[in-house]
Amino acid sequence: MSSRAKSGLRVLAVANQKGGVGKTTTAINLGTALAAVGERVLLVDSDPQGNASTGLGVGRAKRKTTLYDVIIGGHPMIEAAVKTGLPGLDLIPGDADLSGAELELANAPRRSFRLRDAIRPIRESGAYSYILIDCPPSLNLLTVNAMSAADAVLVPLQCEFFALEGLTQLMRTVDLVRGSLNPSLEIQGVVLTMYDRRNSLSEQVARDVREHFGPAVYETVIPRNVRVSEAPSFGKPALVYDLKCAGSQAYLKLAREVVVRERDRRAQVA
Repeated sequence: MSSRAKSGLRVLAVANQKGGVGKTTTAINLGTALAAVGERVLLVDSDPQGNASTGLGVGRAKRKTTLYDVIIGGHPMIEAAVKTGLPGLDLIPGDADLSGAELELANAPRRSFRLRDAIRPIRESGAYSYILIDCPPSLNLLTVNAMSAADAVLVPLQCEFFALEGLTQLMRTVDLVRGSLNPSLEIQGVVLTMYDRRNSLSEQVARDVREHFGPAVYETVIPRNVRVSEAPSFGKPALVYDLKCAGSQAYLKLAREVVVRERDRRAQVA
């Protein structure tokens, strides 16, 4: 069994090169929901926009050490972790400095493995049961680092017309990373987001994605929800902003599904 499997830590890259699909919202709220059901979670904000950090109430003034310092400066990741105020959920903040990381890493040794190397001590420490990496909405070196470090990719997919086209592009990237950098990289699952039951297109896209990817698609569907959209402007996950809203309940259900899927996976490899 690999050292990754022995550690008990599951590293998931939350990725989709398309913007506006609910990627950061899913990273924030799935991380919060996993913590709520008893998991120890570290959310890594690898997007230069830093939206996951903002959405968890960690303002720019509080981001003393960021992911940039970890992958460029070699700062120990465990020391960069910030408490979010939510039990069981910590954060490695991201900020605009990450936008220059690709140029700075261009000729650096192990440029595609900086994040993997930084996570290794955390795997050995047993401090967390899940690491969620919120990837930028592009297939750049930060995303490659995330996929090289991850055990699996979790894909939020908006229920819109071009959804499958974007997903096909992402799968090609996963195959490339698997072929050259991380042979054990898996698809953890596809999460259908922004589902509007009043719109027949949402139902058609959901049906097409399930036909194409089968059991890789989670049963849980994240609905369009005003309260989920409002929450980041208050620096809170939706589950804290309004636990009872449909979006929060969907993320709790998704977290349980992720845990069950992970339990089944471990049983199969044991």
